[in-house]
Amino acid sequence: MKILLLEDEVMLNESICEYLEADGHQVESFFDGKKAFETIKESLYDLLILDINVPNIDGLQFLEQTHELKIHIPAIYISALVDIEDISRAYNLGCYDYLKKPFHLKELSLRIDRVKLEKETPRVHLRLSKNYSYNQEHSLLLFNNEPQVLTKKQSQIIDLLARNRGMVVDFEQFRIYVWDEQIIDNATIRAEINRLKKFLQEDVVINVRGMGYMIDKP
Repeated sequence: MKILLLEDEVMLNESICEYLEADGHQVESFFDGKKAFETIKESLYDLLILDINVPNIDGLQFLEQTHELKIHIPAIYISALVDIEDISRAYNLGCYDYLKKPFHLKELSLRIDRVKLEKETPRVHLRLSKNYSYNQEHSLLLFNNEPQVLTKKQSQIIDLLARNRGMVVDFEQFRIYVWDEQIIDNATIRAEINRLKKFLQEDVVINVRGMGYMIDKP
């Protein structure tokens, strides 16, 4: 895989590069977020490995700005930060994984292998829980492989959550995707999701207090 590494600790940066290159990856490393951001506008990468506390453009701002350019690349965060707000923001931005420093380089390699496997193996059926799955090709929610009849909005909610499994979907994303950017208050969105949750026979949709909703990876 071609990997962009953003890490300002010199020794750690060098260690990661050496380890991953020996593992067969191509790594371009940066110590500064601004320089990395200038490069990503010109080059294609398969994976981003991002520290959060780096000079000029931090790792979280970096991913925000790449998304503004319509560049969507799987990202793994590596950071000593343990603040839940930073971790939550990272997942809200769509990061694939989060490794707390210090970590073993083999652990990072295993996470990368999982990203590679998912990129190479397109999945039509997403497992949502013990009995629920989601067919992406036909936008169908299945319970024990039996299609479930949902309203249009419920189908759109499930589609949005299923395609973002493991990540929190905030109210603004629901407004854009389900309500076509109409001016809808959060209470209306909650009410629609609560109706969906009552219909479901398992606790598939999780309320992340103060942030939004998610479907966890089983």
